[in-house]
Amino acid sequence: MRRRLAGAFRLHKPVLLDDVLSQLKLRPGHVVVDATVGSGGHAQAILERIQPGGYLVAIDQDQEALTRAQERLKSVGGPYILKHSNFTRLDEILTSLNLSQVNAVFLDIGFSSDQLEDSNRGFSFLRDGPLDMRMDQTAAIKTAADIVNKARERELATIFSEFGEERHAKRMAHRIAQDREKKPIHTTGELKELIEEVAAPSRRFGRIHPATRIFQALRIAVNRELEALEQVLPQAFERLLSGGKLAVISFHSLEDRLVKHFFLKQKYNGRGKILTRKPIRPSAMEVEENPRARSAKLRVIERVL
Repeated sequence: MRRRLAGAFRLHKPVLLDDVLSQLKLRPGHVVVDATVGSGGHAQAILERIQPGGYLVAIDQDQEALTRAQERLKSVGGPYILKHSNFTRLDEILTSLNLSQVNAVFLDIGFSSDQLEDSNRGFSFLRDGPLDMRMDQTAAIKTAADIVNKARERELATIFSEFGEERHAKRMAHRIAQDREKKPIHTTGELKELIEEVAAPSRRFGRIHPATRIFQALRIAVNRELEALEQVLPQAFERLLSGGKLAVISFHSLEDRLVKHFFLKQKYNGRGKILTRKPIRPSAMEVEENPRARSAKLRVIERVL
């Protein structure tokens, strides 16, 4: 559920904002792409840094997020454009704008607190709602409910194991396959309850809820997140000017591994200089103020050729 303050959406707090700005070294006149603009927290700060004369391309597949971002960006006053699209179409978008190269591309790979708190989106097991999990609710793709109720048991186990790194993937998948024969699983609450019944008692009351990995796996499967990340990284890097920077914030090991390996590939072929020897992590103070930042990792690479 969204809470409104003075008639506006409660604004999501951007993760690792100071570190992102420090690493990108933005200047007036720069052209920057925020390919995951979300509610516009990073984008607003970026747009402020590149004025006067700068230009921001802000992309997101969530139309509601773009509406929130619009509220933030219009207060800055600098030129920008909002694009409702998946970032896998980055090349197409920049070509349509006659932008051959840019100074920086920023990616924040994850979902926002606004999405998490909206029970109608189905991202959180803490709020009962439909099992949707589509980042773009206008997209004609399978929802989490479609996967849970229609995927073969073996396919479910693979999704839970590969995308959620869930140790008991087969057991979870088997129980889901059994239960859905009696009654389809339509809500986050129903799935959470089922997972809690399967999980060992020690996991039910542990630091990480047993549904966490299952929900992560389903979200990744629904939105094909890893495939999308693999597609956008080379597009983003190729669009950088020499000296341009690509910054990526990831939130789990699967994403971070893809980013790390892509950056290393560019380093070894002599086209990129990795600016973060180790990923930048949030400070204890930031995690205390913004728990969502806990698992965030920032990696940055500079194009040299």
